[in-house]
Amino acid sequence: MSVKLGVAPIAWSNDDMPEIGRDTPLEQCLSEASQAGYSGIEAGGKFPKTSKELLPKLEKFNLHLCSGWYGAHLLKNSVKEEMKEIRQLLDLFKDCRARCITFAEVTEGIQSDQNIALSKRPQLDKETWKIFCEKISEMGKRLEDENMPLAYHHHMGTVIQSQEDTERLIDNTDDAVKLAIDTGHILFAGGDFVKIAKDYGQRLIHVHCKDMRENILKKSLKEDLSFRHAFLEGAFTVPGDGCIDYKPFLQILKNFNYSGWLVVEAEQDPKKANPFEYAKKGFEYLSKTVKGCGLSVDH
Repeated sequence: MSVKLGVAPIAWSNDDMPEIGRDTPLEQCLSEASQAGYSGIEAGGKFPKTSKELLPKLEKFNLHLCSGWYGAHLLKNSVKEEMKEIRQLLDLFKDCRARCITFAEVTEGIQSDQNIALSKRPQLDKETWKIFCEKISEMGKRLEDENMPLAYHHHMGTVIQSQEDTERLIDNTDDAVKLAIDTGHILFAGGDFVKIAKDYGQRLIHVHCKDMRENILKKSLKEDLSFRHAFLEGAFTVPGDGCIDYKPFLQILKNFNYSGWLVVEAEQDPKKANPFEYAKKGFEYLSKTVKGCGLSVDH
């Protein structure tokens, strides 16, 4: 069984903070991702919005489009309205044969506000949970009908942040709603991504491999920093450079015959953490660890 290794462009340019990596050309990002060894990359803000423009750029560097982020507002939009909002991205991903849409609800999210502590993140009441799960289920079915699965991504500072949130969402939504696990976000939220993978492996179709610097993680929790403040402090890094042991997690993926993307994603300031060097470090660690668990890497 084999997995594919991809990378997120957030190491080169940060869409939430455009001043970070503003001057880094897209071609540099694509070239360095390919040179580091990856066969895929996720979509980013600098990417063309049509397949006619994007596919030649990806093909030039032998890269596939893995997936990409979509921040939804289903708490205030109807499913019909959200489908209109997602249409351009959906068509792009279908044309580029992406694996899935990495989907997260961001209504009232505080992940982009440097002045709001993570303890103040939004939470849903019982009735809103019910309505939200119904909407997510319907959204999942509609995207499944278009052969582009919805992979729900829990995220710090949003209504689906913790392990408990993630499990509750999957337990109360249709099987059309798939799961994207982000190892760093679950660790940051105090959860166990190995257990989530073990319990919900049948719904898991996408993985973000993020590591954390333990000293900065502890500081962020102790001082109740905002998500943005924590990332600027250097909380995140690539696999192999932090405190996460990926072997137990990868073993669970093997047990479920997972054959999707493992995407190295680490929000860092490129002025402090050279994107190419860290992308290469993440690739080398992950490919070695994957193979050590009896999996192969599909190029």
